[in-house]
Amino acid sequence: MTSPYPTTPSTSFAFTDWTALPGPAVSLGESPFWQAQENRLYWVDIAGRALLRWQLGSDVVERWALPSEPGCFAPVRSGGESAGWVIALRNRVCHAARWGGELNELATLPFDPQTQRANDGKCDALGRFWIGTIHEPASGPRQPVGALYCVDLRALSSGVVVRKMLDGVSTANGLAWSPDGKKMYWSDTPAHVICEWDCNAEHEPVGAARVFQQFAHKPAQWQPGMPGYMGRPDGATVDAQGNYWCAMYEGARVLCFSAQGELLADLPTPVQCPTMPCLGGAEGQTRLFVTSASQGRPAAELEQMPLSGGVLSMALHAEALPVNWCVLEA
Repeated sequence: MTSPYPTTPSTSFAFTDWTALPGPAVSLGESPFWQAQENRLYWVDIAGRALLRWQLGSDVVERWALPSEPGCFAPVRSGGESAGWVIALRNRVCHAARWGGELNELATLPFDPQTQRANDGKCDALGRFWIGTIHEPASGPRQPVGALYCVDLRALSSGVVVRKMLDGVSTANGLAWSPDGKKMYWSDTPAHVICEWDCNAEHEPVGAARVFQQFAHKPAQWQPGMPGYMGRPDGATVDAQGNYWCAMYEGARVLCFSAQGELLADLPTPVQCPTMPCLGGAEGQTRLFVTSASQGRPAAELEQMPLSGGVLSMALHAEALPVNWCVLEA
C-alpha cells in the first residue's frame, strides 16, 4: 500500500533555501555525519573510493583515497579518547588512527565480495558498528541476499564479534534508531520499503518487522521530471524528537516522518538523486546536510542539475542527535 501523503504536510519546521558545500561533485556520496568536536562534516564517495571532510567556514574539502569502496564509516573512541575512524571497505572493517593514515584490518564480513559489498551503516549508542550490504551482481537484477551485520570491537583482546542481525534485502539502507534506542529502522531501497522493529536493551531488533513506509514503485516509462513517482528510500537519520528523515533516491526530495509515520515535511532537492541526510552544524545553528549521486545519471540531467554529486545544506529549526562513536578497546 502506498503511503497516504497529505496534500500539505503538517510541519513545525522552518526552512531556508538549499546551499551547496564547496568542492567538486562525487560519484556516489553517502554516509554523512557531523563531528561536533571538530565542527566538521564527514562523508564517503563510494564509487570514487574516498572519504571526504569539510570544516565549517572552510572553502576546502579534504579527500582521502582508499583501496576499495567505503560503504560507511564512523568516528572511534578508545580509552575514552578520540581515536580516528572505523571504515567498512567492501567486505573489510578497518581502523585508521589518523586522517589519511594506515588502515588496520580488524574483521572480514562473511560474504562474497565479488557479489556483495558494504553499504549504509552507522554505530549504535553502545559503540557497535552496524553495516548493511548491497547485492552487486556482474549482470542481472539484484537479489535479496543482503544483510545487516553488527560488529563489536569493544573487547579486541577477546576477538572481534561479527553477528548477522537481519537479512533478505537487495540494498540495505536507512539504518537509524529512535532517541531512546527502543525502535530501529532499516530499508530495502529497490523494494521501496522502510521497516521498523522494536529493540531490546542492547538496541537490537526483536520480533517481526513492521512496515513503517511503503512507497509506490516507479511506473513504466516514467522519466525524471514527470509526476507520479516519489523515488525510493535511501539513507536516513533521526532527530532528537524522534522524527525520521529520509533521502528519496531519484525522487529529488527529502521526506521527514514522525515516529508515528505522519509526513511532516517534503523538501524538494535541486538534485535528482539525494542519497542520505544528517543533522549537524555549529551549536544552536542546526543544518540539514544531504549527500547526492551523479553516477550513472543522464548527461542532460547533470546539465540541468549541476549540484548532483555535491552536498546540499539547509538551515532549519530542529535538534540534532550527536553522532554515535564506535568503541574500540584492546
